[in-house]
Amino acid sequence: MTSTPSPLGSANDDADTPPPTLHNHVDLRSTSLALIAVLATLVVLRWASDVFIPVLIGVMLSYALSPIVDQLARWRVPRALSATLLIAALVGSIGFTAYSLADDANALIESLPTAAQKLRQSMRSHARNANPIDKMQKAATQIEQAAEETGGAAPSTRGVTKVVIEKPRFNIRDYLWTGTLGLVALLGQATVVLFLTLFILASGDTFRRKLVKLAGPTFAQKKITVQALDEITLQIERYLLVQVATSVLVGLATWLAFVALGVNHAAVWGVVAGVLNLVPYIGAVAVTGGAALVGFLQFGTAEMAFAIAGVSLVIQSLEGYLLTPWLTSRASRMSPVVVFVGVLGWGWLWGAWGLILGVPILMAVKSVCDRVDDLKPIGELLGD
Repeated sequence: MTSTPSPLGSANDDADTPPPTLHNHVDLRSTSLALIAVLATLVVLRWASDVFIPVLIGVMLSYALSPIVDQLARWRVPRALSATLLIAALVGSIGFTAYSLADDANALIESLPTAAQKLRQSMRSHARNANPIDKMQKAATQIEQAAEETGGAAPSTRGVTKVVIEKPRFNIRDYLWTGTLGLVALLGQATVVLFLTLFILASGDTFRRKLVKLAGPTFAQKKITVQALDEITLQIERYLLVQVATSVLVGLATWLAFVALGVNHAAVWGVVAGVLNLVPYIGAVAVTGGAALVGFLQFGTAEMAFAIAGVSLVIQSLEGYLLTPWLTSRASRMSPVVVFVGVLGWGWLWGAWGLILGVPILMAVKSVCDRVDDLKPIGELLGD
């Protein structure tokens, strides 16, 4: 007759059994080499940012404008001619918009001294109304002075020279000179970007065919390369379309809302809101903070400042949490955490341009990683 084990013995056996462990062989040499390669890549990206940024902006513009050039090519229009006309139309529209808003922009700049004086007066009036902490600090200082007078006379300061360091006064000419040099550099980079975009659009799919040819001799390698390029093109075009559409809607909504609230130069603020909408996260914060400052300086009340800032925040929130997710398919979206961290990283590398280019770069990296066996874990990490 066989005996059955007792429940107590089963519990003891389970308690004595060690927990399962995951055994992964980590190649220290390969990991170190990969880490060194990543650090070297970051150093090169930071050091050669003046080269990489215009190139990537030109590639982005070519992705945005290539559907129009492709359609014109189907209508028997030469690619070089259609690309030239499209770039000229883009520059002309930007110049016309800037010329139309020049008067409002100049009026806004001329109102800055008055706004600064009003803000200074408000800060002075607030300082005169001392809070309880300031009163307690003043009382503590008086008690300390009384204790020093009771304990003895203060040491003599005869023969001691008091040195006062005066800060240099603000010279607007220095900042204008620096700003002029920055503007010249910006115009030079814009010219490089426009010519690069023109050459990419005129070349058509030349570089695409070269990449497919360099992918490998087998048909499978060429097929994977074509799929990766198609995925990158689809993702970036969809992203740019969504960004442009939402930026236009945010600009129009901000302009109409500010006109209804009586904000001066509402058209300028609409353009600013639309442009800054291209910058993830930081753009919404900047527009909301600027709207609050404008409301306070123009109307002089905290209620209007909060009202204008609240309207701007509502517009940005509706765009960021409802409209953009609805326009962008969830199948093509990446993890919000990865996007946020990636935007921060590229912003640290390249500043404001990194904030704009970070998401498309991550999309391209994910598309490549999804089709390379050794890189699929990275693609899975980047996915939603």
